[in-house]
Amino acid sequence: MNNTTPASQTQPLEDESKYAASARNFRQNVARDLANDELRSNFRGAMDYLIDKRQSAFSDQDELETLRRQCQLIKQRCLVKLPLLLEQLEQQLTSNGIKVHWAETITQANEIIASIIESKQGKTVVKGKSMVSEETALNDHLEQRDIECLESDMGEYIVQLAHEHPSHIIMPAIHQNKRQVADLFAKNIEGFEHTTDVDALIQQGRKVLREKFCHADVGVSGVNFAVAQTGTLCLVENEGNGRMCTTVPDLHIAITGIEKVVESLNDVPPLLSLLTRSATGQAISTYFNMISHPRQTGEKDGPKEVHLVLLDNGRSQMYSDPELRQTLQCIRCGACMNHCPVYTRIGGHAYGTVYPGPIGKMVSPHMLGLEATTNLPTASSLCGACGEVCPVKIPIPKILLRLREESVKPVGDIPLIMKGQGSGRKPIEASVWKAWAAVHQSPTLYALSMWAVTRARAILPQKLGPWTQARTAPKVAAQTLHERVKLRNSQKQESGNE
Repeated sequence: MNNTTPASQTQPLEDESKYAASARNFRQNVARDLANDELRSNFRGAMDYLIDKRQSAFSDQDELETLRRQCQLIKQRCLVKLPLLLEQLEQQLTSNGIKVHWAETITQANEIIASIIESKQGKTVVKGKSMVSEETALNDHLEQRDIECLESDMGEYIVQLAHEHPSHIIMPAIHQNKRQVADLFAKNIEGFEHTTDVDALIQQGRKVLREKFCHADVGVSGVNFAVAQTGTLCLVENEGNGRMCTTVPDLHIAITGIEKVVESLNDVPPLLSLLTRSATGQAISTYFNMISHPRQTGEKDGPKEVHLVLLDNGRSQMYSDPELRQTLQCIRCGACMNHCPVYTRIGGHAYGTVYPGPIGKMVSPHMLGLEATTNLPTASSLCGACGEVCPVKIPIPKILLRLREESVKPVGDIPLIMKGQGSGRKPIEASVWKAWAAVHQSPTLYALSMWAVTRARAILPQKLGPWTQARTAPKVAAQTLHERVKLRNSQKQESGNE
């Protein structure tokens, strides 16, 4: 990664991933999910619960704002130093005995992981929760190589059984209620005793997973923080499956985005405090794993071999622009989703991308290209709730406006910032706005146009496309404001003369 590389020279992104086609169908996806009353009820209840949990976790607003500012500065400092920190991380991990691999695209990342597994004759993989592996569609890739890959996080396990992708970055199966999960287990787990008791459901699911842990050849995980100075991979989790994936199999492969690097261990505690409380309202997660090397002589557990795959996939593109770079501050807590009125109503699958909600609207255009994701930045009310709750103070509404601007800019008149730039530009719409600008720049044209509109108000259309799908068409007054003021003044003069 090099922050001096012009954006126009970056390699094309792989917009033909399984998510690109679905993202193009965003409007159809929204219509489908808005018609699903059970889905909307599931999300409404879950979001209300998470909002309340976060609010109770941050009872002291002064402490919250101090912590947000501190973590914003930590992430900004680490991003400024990112190229150097990545090199330092690689050197330190290598000296610790961990093998580091670089992947510019999702295809490269999947090929690297598959080749490592095949070199060890691995056939079974247990996987901890990792949104980056969802980003690369790793499970599908391994299945094509006849490698069994089982999700061990309970939420990920549920969506895997349902042949879906996660609808939330923290709680993958939040779109399903306990009855739906029970029916899913009944279809897929042999000997399942049908119940809607949540604890019983989890226990029966874990029984299947425990057996897989004992026989898996490979464990795959994500990374929450990668510490450059010590070469430490930090994993935050609540179920213990992450620790099992990174401890029981002889081979551990971690995959993460290049933006997850922090400078020192001192940077981790404030970020962890914000992450857990913003995500699930917990003071701290149940497990916090720190991996710095493979199993050492005399140690009784841990993998014999550890690999780390560092993925770009559009992140350097974000990094190259000072404003868009702020997107990389994200610590993947999901708070912006929980407070987003759009996400709450349409759910995660409507977006068609691995990262839904406000954060997905920002990162997906870089990963899939603006042509496939043109509708995403506009799928926002710009109410500002996402920016207000972001723990690292990413100006989400401002970045969404910037992406909207990039999607309609004239192609060829501007430097290329991202793939698909200008794909949302419509010639007719552009011509209408040019005419509008010309009219509003000329007092004479403005006066004539207002006079014409007021006189033709009876024949103006009542259906104005998407605007009137949820709104009443505006009624044009019989006279312009200027005419009414002029008439009122003349009436005052006449009454004064009398």
